[in-house]
Amino acid sequence: MTLPETWIAHRREDRELVGWIEPESDGFTPYDLLGRPRSPEPIDWLTAEELLEALGIRYLADAYALRTESGEWVRVRIVEASATGIGVKEDDFGDIGAPVSAYGVPFPIDDRLVPLAAAPGPVRSRFL
Repeated sequence: MTLPETWIAHRREDRELVGWIEPESDGFTPYDLLGRPRSPEPIDWLTAEELLEALGIRYLADAYALRTESGEWVRVRIVEASATGIGVKEDDFGDIGAPVSAYGVPFPIDDRLVPLAAAPGPVRSRFL
């Protein structure tokens, strides 16, 4: 997907991109770096900025669950997040020498990639 032309990049004070804000007819919708809307309804511009800045980028370091083509859920970590795609790898728990599978997920994310706690079934990990 190409980033919609209506999305306006929002950067925090240190110039780090923390998301986008899209004008709506009655306000603005903030989107995080995975392309997820972060407000259920349009809000005012200042609130959208504050929401994205408070959210920051820390959620990118969290564990996620990825539904593979076989339907199995695998524990993964995000290694790249951009408007051209999201890269994840099997969570190796810090073992940089461990052989792991890597996957590409389209931007914005869909229901194939969810926070680990939101996985609807058992999540496999070779390292637990």
